[in-house]
Amino acid sequence: MKILVINGGSSSFKYQLLEMDNESVLAKGLAERIGQSQSKITHEYWENGVKQKVSKEIHFPNHEAAFKEMANYLTDEKVGVIKNTNEIKYIGHRVVHGGEKFSTSQKITPEMMEELRALIPLAPLHNPANIAGIEAAEKTFSNAENFAIFDTSFHQTLPEKAFRYAIPNHFYTEDQVRVYGFHGISHKYVDGRTRRYFNNPHLKNITIHLGNGASMAAVNEQGHSIDTSMGFGPNEGLMMGTRSGDIDSAAIFYLADKGHSLSEINNILNKESGMKGISGSSDARDVEALFDKNDTNGILCFDMYAYRIQKYIGAYAAALNGVDTLIFTAGIGENSPLVRSLVCKNLEFFGIKIDETKNEELYRPDDIVEIQTADSKVKIVIVATNEELQIARDILALI
Repeated sequence: MKILVINGGSSSFKYQLLEMDNESVLAKGLAERIGQSQSKITHEYWENGVKQKVSKEIHFPNHEAAFKEMANYLTDEKVGVIKNTNEIKYIGHRVVHGGEKFSTSQKITPEMMEELRALIPLAPLHNPANIAGIEAAEKTFSNAENFAIFDTSFHQTLPEKAFRYAIPNHFYTEDQVRVYGFHGISHKYVDGRTRRYFNNPHLKNITIHLGNGASMAAVNEQGHSIDTSMGFGPNEGLMMGTRSGDIDSAAIFYLADKGHSLSEINNILNKESGMKGISGSSDARDVEALFDKNDTNGILCFDMYAYRIQKYIGAYAAALNGVDTLIFTAGIGENSPLVRSLVCKNLEFFGIKIDETKNEELYRPDDIVEIQTADSKVKIVIVATNEELQIARDILALI
């Protein structure tokens, strides 16, 4: 059974075609600069076990045009992997925001599309692009069933004491202001993979998703997220590539009083802060190079970054009444031994002891590796996240 997975944005989308009989990737690619002058599509496939790549610049006035070109690549005689689009029966779409309405992955219907449009105010930058991708898929793959897999769904198990803000009730009941959390597809995948790896479905896990965006989740013995660091939007919580993370609201009012508009402040906190604000670069590799050179801002940047994560580890260990596993994932979590080392430093009293040799040698895993010492009470693992596979698995569970 073949499932096409779409991870879309406002001007680009990634795609992956999976054969679910063995959970293998048949082809994947990226369409970018949609609606701009120099659009481009890159398509990857495997020939005799060797990955091949082709790309071309072509103008995509909209998502539908890009989807049609993707379909052309998938069915091409030379670089394609299927004979025609009818071979694709199911398409999964990563949808950023499902609000309180959607606590599980669901088949897309006309009624659901209207509900997704109603959620646009909660995610004005992301949900319109997700909707455009769904509409393009329905036109391009007319015989396929489409499913929405929400980034917020995994966190819909948060108890009210965790998802409510201490503001007047009507802002929740009338305006839906609450903690939603994000990166749920990734948190769900790495948590589940860890439980299967240790053959223990009752672990207390702290999942640490560190990419340009970063978030953490506390996942209890039942596999339910009971707290998460991102909140109403993606700026709450950890320090990130360009986002500030937690900040006192008084600082925002102060900046406004100094003459900055709300739009300017929003841009500062979401696009000019985090690693970029402290070190000058939003790329962790650049920050690591500064750190290695004993650059003051580079050292401060990573110290702040790790310290914020450590505080959340402490909070989530309390929320879970203990912790069995720390799970590092995503671009930085999987690829930076330095960040993992800084995060685990001085946490021995929690029973968290990292093996620095394993940490250095076993990073960038294809699947999952352990990096704790033999006497560490808490397991420490690196898990290669796979949101596309999780989306496809969610669809299989529904059909």
